[in-house]
Amino acid sequence: MSKQQEPGTAKKGLLRIVFSRTGIILLLLLVQIAIMFGSIYYLHEYIHYVYGTTMILQVVVLIYLINAEGNPAFKMTWMLCVLAFPVFGVVFYIFVKMQVGTRFMRDRLAALKIETDPYMEQDPDVIDAIWASKSANAKLAYYLSSQLGFPTYRNTDVTYYPLGEYKFKAMVEELKKAEKFIFMEYFIVEKGYMWGTILNILREKAAEGVEVRFMYDGMCAISMLPYRYPARLKRYGIKCKMANKVRPFLSTTQNNRDHRKICVIDGKVGFTGGVNLGDEYINRKVRFGHWKDTAIRLEGDAVQSLTMIFLQMWNADERRTEEYENYLTPKRAGLKRELGYVIPYADSPFDNENVGEEVYFHILNHARKYVHIMTPYLILDHEMLTTLKRAAKSGIEVVIIMPHIPDKWYAFAVAKTYYKELIKGGVQIYEYRPGFVHAKVFVSDDDTATVGTINLDYRSLYLHFENGVFIYNNSEIDRIERDFQQTLLKCRKVSLVEVRKRTMLTKILGQVLRLFAPLM
Repeated sequence: MSKQQEPGTAKKGLLRIVFSRTGIILLLLLVQIAIMFGSIYYLHEYIHYVYGTTMILQVVVLIYLINAEGNPAFKMTWMLCVLAFPVFGVVFYIFVKMQVGTRFMRDRLAALKIETDPYMEQDPDVIDAIWASKSANAKLAYYLSSQLGFPTYRNTDVTYYPLGEYKFKAMVEELKKAEKFIFMEYFIVEKGYMWGTILNILREKAAEGVEVRFMYDGMCAISMLPYRYPARLKRYGIKCKMANKVRPFLSTTQNNRDHRKICVIDGKVGFTGGVNLGDEYINRKVRFGHWKDTAIRLEGDAVQSLTMIFLQMWNADERRTEEYENYLTPKRAGLKRELGYVIPYADSPFDNENVGEEVYFHILNHARKYVHIMTPYLILDHEMLTTLKRAAKSGIEVVIIMPHIPDKWYAFAVAKTYYKELIKGGVQIYEYRPGFVHAKVFVSDDDTATVGTINLDYRSLYLHFENGVFIYNNSEIDRIERDFQQTLLKCRKVSLVEVRKRTMLTKILGQVLRLFAPLM
């Protein structure tokens, strides 16, 4: 057995999935849906009563939707569902709103935020300094700190990685240096060279007495890893769990995936960005041409926020008291002004704050010269679409780099439905010819940037657990912009003529799929 391969294999292939635990879960979910539909069908003998009750409930639900808080696009999709399928739409909406699991997760995360607040306190001197430098960014810093508990830090070195393989090499080197603890949280973990290499290091470190905690999203159990994989890692001394396990019960919490990518080593060094733990992310396996991804490394005071963000998620399903004091970042002495300001932040679907989108809005609304964006998906709500166009019409150079070879054809088809309106509004769109762009980067005016996990789509902005890092007045921003320009040389610009020449079938398909954009 190769040293880079962990023992055991994930279930793959249709038959294995069908006869696996995953197949049983899917079957039970289908049975529950069938019961819901069947119950409605067998009430046809009482059709007059059912029809009257449904009409009343339909009106009540529509009035509630119109007056409810939330994104208009989601409300419009629900209204369409209720109007098109009155009985099922009403029943399903009531079912969703009554979800106990959603309320439990919201309350639990709120309690964990209170627990971690003492370790996420804002230094008022830092806010005063950023006010003197750029008041707009000071307002964002105040919002992130006072409303959400994500403080602004100084004294933090930032290193930007323009490709996943560079981040992988650096992370391996840092993991080997671990002495106290390693925390890792990832959306995708897939068997191969990358994960095999990391797993060997984690096993070695656990054997040395280093505390190792590893968490990955429960969707990996569908086809990438065996369902009991956490138990296997525990035998190596690694504390492991799945975030939001896929369970055989209809629940809206299944829609809220843990899309974060965090690695913290001894509280001194932290990594985040778009890179998951799979060989395509470091271009050892080719799926959609060349894989363009990005990541950043933090070293210094700001790492403490990444630690606390990880511990909040880790303890979401725990009942024991966490010893937060054991994982604090040693504060640097003095002040290194040249390092600027760093704000690690996280987004949750349960806090009624669209943190990732607010950061993106902030950059677009306060840019003076340009905003350059890399994103794998472009599925926008009205507010983001309007903001992008308004910035471009105000004389700001707004450039978006998209993939040329998509990983999801349906998401790409929907993205193209926005091209015409964006280009007419002055936004420039480029596609990365060598393959797939998985980077999530905003960079503006040579002094502001954010790198993280947050795509420009509904799922990232509203439904998933996400994280990122806002950077201001740090020299690494120059490298981010240079990488954007170098990537642009490998792209082709999308013209309005090209968009108009798309076939009628392509246009219709994209427009129909756009009805379900909030689900993508």
